[in-house]
Amino acid sequence: MQQEFETIYREYYGSINKFLIKLCADSTLAEELTQETFYRTFLSLHRFQGKSSIYTFIVSIAKHTYYKYMRKSKPVMPYDEIDEHSYSQQSHAGGDPIYIYEKKAEKYALRRMIDALPEKYRDVILYRIYAEMSFEQVAQAMNITENSAKVLFHRAKKKLSEELKNEDYL
Repeated sequence: MQQEFETIYREYYGSINKFLIKLCADSTLAEELTQETFYRTFLSLHRFQGKSSIYTFIVSIAKHTYYKYMRKSKPVMPYDEIDEHSYSQQSHAGGDPIYIYEKKAEKYALRRMIDALPEKYRDVILYRIYAEMSFEQVAQAMNITENSAKVLFHRAKKKLSEELKNEDYL
């Protein structure tokens, strides 16, 4: 079992970490949540029944780990500071610090809108865009049909688009 887990860890660590970085926009926090996700995966591996891919199983655990963390702690507002790493990378490449700040603020505003969506819409967006899962994988993760996943995704995008048109999101 331990060898099997080590293989899973090596294969999916990067994808899960990337997913969590997209969710929380903080690489340090994402690292902690990735470790917690794999700890929970190790404890839950005996429950994996093969009805979905192992990646889908782990992404679901990562999503729940992220939201559990968010319920317990007050999220840091990224408006107050620009991630030094992204700032230095983009400023050395000729990026404007104000542009970088505005893009970060837009991403944060979009995340707030996604988090405010009803759970089924939020989940389909998270799985499809942030975890880069196929509609088949999304359907497995949400225990719905592939067609339902496509419909929910379309409706979620429509809701977000309407929200962007109607609100001053920044």
